[in-house]
Amino acid sequence: MSRGILGLFGNKQLSRRNEGKSQIPNTNIFVLISLVVISSIMLLLSSYDFVSIFKNAGLSIFSGVRNGIFEISSFFSRTAGSINELATLRQEHSDLLLQLERFVELERSNAEILLENIRLKEQLDFSETIRYNRIPAQILGRDPSNLFSAIVINKGSTAGISNNMTVVAYQNGVQALVGKVIQTGAFESLVMPVFDINSQVSSRFSVSRFEGIIEGQGDSEIPLLMRFVPRRANDDINIGDIVVTSGMGMIFPAGINIGRVSGVNVLEYETTLEVMIIPMIDFLRLEYVFVLDVDLNDIINAGS
Repeated sequence: MSRGILGLFGNKQLSRRNEGKSQIPNTNIFVLISLVVISSIMLLLSSYDFVSIFKNAGLSIFSGVRNGIFEISSFFSRTAGSINELATLRQEHSDLLLQLERFVELERSNAEILLENIRLKEQLDFSETIRYNRIPAQILGRDPSNLFSAIVINKGSTAGISNNMTVVAYQNGVQALVGKVIQTGAFESLVMPVFDINSQVSSRFSVSRFEGIIEGQGDSEIPLLMRFVPRRANDDINIGDIVVTSGMGMIFPAGINIGRVSGVNVLEYETTLEVMIIPMIDFLRLEYVFVLDVDLNDIINAGS
């Protein structure tokens, strides 16, 4: 019995020893394989070709990343440069436009000065032909009260101007009547033009010498109306005939051009005619005038 038990324990110990002996060779094989693998890896890593391939791969990857970063930075740099250049071009364009505008304005001013000199020379040449004392003046505007069609000039009593003085102008080589002074200030005066509805001018035809009274109709674009012309003068009146001041009424000197005949109305059952007169002065373009300082004796002598 005891031997049986001992035999059993002995068999178990023997099997364990056999198992241990069988595990030892397995472990050795695993260690050997591991060493071989590690050695192979070490040999592979230590080889020049592998290191070269690794270096080349790393260099390629690094170069790609570096090129990508460079391209991105270059793109933003070029974009920022383009924006800055565009802003500079816009500023230069604005500066050039401003200079061009100044040059155009300067050219316009020079042209206006040249025309102004031509007009002033024309007025100066005309003033030398006037046999009366004359006071040159410039048109400033219209009567602000609108009670009359009055013209405002830049000369007044300090320049020797007084009421009822004759005002003439020179346009297109012709001297013609503008009107008369109706109100005088120290430095400005109001002139009633011949087209004013309250204006009346004693006049006559320069050729036939028939006389009448020219009245305004309130608008420079509407012909003047010459009334009280004898009916028998109809055969002697032609379109385009010149009408001048007659000197009657002791206001306007005789012989000043007023306008030209544009039509004749023969009034039935009337002994007089109505003649349409186009003023020689274009009041819309009137800039300069001359106020005549005429003595009463000069008016009488001119009309005689």
